[in-house]
Amino acid sequence: MTTPPSASSGATPLVLVVGAGPVGLTAANLLGTLGVRVLVVERHTTTSDEAKAISLDDESLRTLQLADLDEAVYPIIVPGTGTRYYGVDGRPLVHARGTGERRYGHPFKNHFAQPDLERLLRSALDRFPHVDVRFGTRLVQLTQYPDRVWATLASGDGDGDGDGGQATQQIEAAYVLGCDGGRSTVREQLSVPMRGRSYPDDVWLVVDTLDDPHDQRYGMHVGDPDRPLVIVPGRAGRCRYEFRLRPGECAPGTAVPFGLVRDLLRPHRDITPEQVERSVAYTFHALLAERLRVGRCFLLGDAAHMMPPFAGQGLNSGVRDAANLCWKAADVLAGRATEALLDTYDTERRPHAQAMIDLSVRLGRLVMTTDHRRARLRDLCVRAALRSRRGRRYLTEMRYRPDTRVTTGAVAPTDGPGQALTGTLLQQPFVLHGPGYTSTRLDDPLGPGWSLLGIGLSDDDWTGVAAAGLPDARYVDVVLGDRAPREHGGRAAVSDGDGALDAYLAPLPGHLLLVRPDRLIAAVFTPGQADHVARTLARFLPPPSVSQPPTAIRRSVIF
Repeated sequence: MTTPPSASSGATPLVLVVGAGPVGLTAANLLGTLGVRVLVVERHTTTSDEAKAISLDDESLRTLQLADLDEAVYPIIVPGTGTRYYGVDGRPLVHARGTGERRYGHPFKNHFAQPDLERLLRSALDRFPHVDVRFGTRLVQLTQYPDRVWATLASGDGDGDGDGGQATQQIEAAYVLGCDGGRSTVREQLSVPMRGRSYPDDVWLVVDTLDDPHDQRYGMHVGDPDRPLVIVPGRAGRCRYEFRLRPGECAPGTAVPFGLVRDLLRPHRDITPEQVERSVAYTFHALLAERLRVGRCFLLGDAAHMMPPFAGQGLNSGVRDAANLCWKAADVLAGRATEALLDTYDTERRPHAQAMIDLSVRLGRLVMTTDHRRARLRDLCVRAALRSRRGRRYLTEMRYRPDTRVTTGAVAPTDGPGQALTGTLLQQPFVLHGPGYTSTRLDDPLGPGWSLLGIGLSDDDWTGVAAAGLPDARYVDVVLGDRAPREHGGRAAVSDGDGALDAYLAPLPGHLLLVRPDRLIAAVFTPGQADHVARTLARFLPPPSVSQPPTAIRRSVIF
């Protein structure tokens, strides 16, 4: 192995984020909120002006809430949308829009324009003096060592060798997050192949338009086998159209003739060239990186996985990557966790990413089929399913989406009635909190780190749990049965604000929920099982002499 350069004496650990798209900028905001020093590099000179991704789900909005950005995002989204599916004859089949409940504190599905989101996320990084963003800067080379990564960066014009007006620089990073898209330089440097398949014969035309007359707040998937079509109205007269192209109409990556755009849009609206914001012919991929972690480098977003657009989960899967990884990196850098915790990123994210890829492929084959017999059979099956309550809920509440439950990783399964919750996201109902009975979403009183929710526990129960060696967490009494949330023994307290908290946790009196910083439930257990949970998670925790005390400030810059 090449002898590594000398480490910077006393330097604050740095996380290098490569790529300033929505996933990279989300990761940088999460890390910045957690006090981690970050450098973001992006080869382009500004954020993107192309509306690629167009849907944020409730989990993604909750992740932005962790970065104190959810309220800032609401003005740029169309909240609470769904998808209406149409059959062969043009009649509506089903309107899928979730349960209507805000299980995670936010609307289930929300349309947006990617340029608006990127500008907001980039501007939000100005909050952090410890986060540096450099556009017009690209990664040239990565060299890994056991305790750090050396990255060569190039900025300016030229070919990357320091000539032609291009400047190069070497920086030292504790970790590198590759958020640099489907043609990821980080993935190339790591020699990680993508597994799966591409669909070169399925060519689609995406057209983003202005001054559009559609006022629907839902997407429309038109399952006409002669011309499958997607229409997604946005804010302020924006609207996206996606058409399945026929052979010879337009090749992927070539200039799209305006005449083709005009002809395809004619049944839906009149269009002028000035009203076409973007038009691109493309094919899609169903690919997953062979590894999501190589040493101190990680792959996120399209660098890690690519999927067809039909489930609207490409960007949302990337945001899940950032939510899963960033708190782990912050805890390891702060000495609150061991390197073993970082191995769980691949373990936890890979199954769900693959499930989302598979769902997207299935939806494309079913909803956007060009086979008339399959399309007619699809319509018959959907209409038959809607006659039963179970079938209706399966379709309208989008229960066909893969479960996000984590079964292997930084979780501690136990026996008992709460086992079904382990590895799932904690729901976020409105709760009452504090002496003034303030109504707020559950995440707010939990804070940014680990939290331990005790449901109807006594002081003696809490005393025994505190001695078990669980992760440093904020203790929270969950008060059920329309009683006041009175803080006691240094613990926070919450009680039901709208009936949802009681419905969610009332079946678990005398139990505790250990909740990770990404709001995933790591364990559901009784006080008597606390030692078992602590032993299960022990490999992710530093020795007691190294661990920070419970009063450590989690949002300060790590020094």
